[in-house]
Amino acid sequence: MARFEKFANPTQFLRLQGFLQPWVTAITIILFVVGLYLSLFVAPADYQQKETVRIMFVHVPAAWAGLMVYTVMALSSAVAIIFRHPLADVAAKSAAPIGLAFTFLSLVTGALWGKPMWGTYWVWDARLTSMFVLFLLYLGYMAIWQAIEDPHRAARISSIVALVGFINVPIIKFSVDWWNTLHQPASVFKMNGPAISPSILIPLLVMGAAYSFLFLALHLLALKTEVNARKLRQMQLAEAGKV
Repeated sequence: MARFEKFANPTQFLRLQGFLQPWVTAITIILFVVGLYLSLFVAPADYQQKETVRIMFVHVPAAWAGLMVYTVMALSSAVAIIFRHPLADVAAKSAAPIGLAFTFLSLVTGALWGKPMWGTYWVWDARLTSMFVLFLLYLGYMAIWQAIEDPHRAARISSIVALVGFINVPIIKFSVDWWNTLHQPASVFKMNGPAISPSILIPLLVMGAAYSFLFLALHLLALKTEVNARKLRQMQLAEAGKV
């Protein structure tokens, strides 16, 4: 834990961010180029879904990313509450809009896939409903930060909300196993191995990695923006004689 303490210093963190940002951005671009090429030109059309299957290469990684980002928020919130790390609540706050965007993309692409497959854009089944709840959790978390002016109080309340809301993450994951649902069951992360062809699996995993690095790239930028905004606020308060 001690080796990470130095990054609580905004100057140290910004130096690290400046070093990592170009590398993470470059890896993100490479992964998306490779992933989109494999998804659009190499992966075969499904015998049942036809070309519609290609929506999966956007939809599934977006859903993974939405869950991953909320997990990052929950972990950051736990660190903020337990260890009082000054950048933990910044990390959670900065991640929320990115997770919201991923979750929204998952819901939209899922609806576009559902229309030709199920004959409807939306059904209130367990997986879709729990993903929509995740979307609302993101909105609620962000609303707390907007509604409460005191950043310390906002951080405490939002951290509790993030941790309580984390219960929805395993519900989303296991919803297809616990309840009857139109949504297909897990086919990648299974105890006995993936249940889909490597020609589909490899592009899907590359796109999943691309989304993960996209989150990291955007998160680093958002963290930099938030750290600088807090430094500016402290300077303004100091000039006003309030600190």
